[in-house]
Amino acid sequence: MKVVIQRVSSASVTIDTKIVADIQKGLLVLVGIEDADNQEDIDWLVNKITNIRIFGDENEVMNLSVKDIDGEMIVVSQFTLHAATKKGNRPSYIKASKPEIAIPLYENFINQMESELGKTVQSGVFGADMKVLLLNDGPVTIIIDSKNRG
Repeated sequence: MKVVIQRVSSASVTIDTKIVADIQKGLLVLVGIEDADNQEDIDWLVNKITNIRIFGDENEVMNLSVKDIDGEMIVVSQFTLHAATKKGNRPSYIKASKPEIAIPLYENFINQMESELGKTVQSGVFGADMKVLLLNDGPVTIIIDSKNRG
């Protein structure tokens, strides 16, 4: 499972001109799922994301997590995170899971994130053509791959 975490001042997801998710200070998390992903990947990532200290404290030092600041979160599925780009100019998405595998993992990821944060986590719609708008704060953008924990 690959994620891109972006610290945001605000973010939203729009589908067909309708805003389906809208947050202020917090995290926008893009999630790419592959067939090898499982509950262990979800557990590890949820813990890492909710506790990663990327928000400024009173001295503007990154010492606080999204939980510490009571921040909000949007989770968006993004199969393109598993793009293979070694050959040619057209990315291959063969490593990205098909919906029958990815959707249950994606939904479980969101549910577990809500449980860990103790609040609703907003999301996009799996497989939809989404427009994601964000104001990246910092900018702070972190990429994490659950298969590369070293």
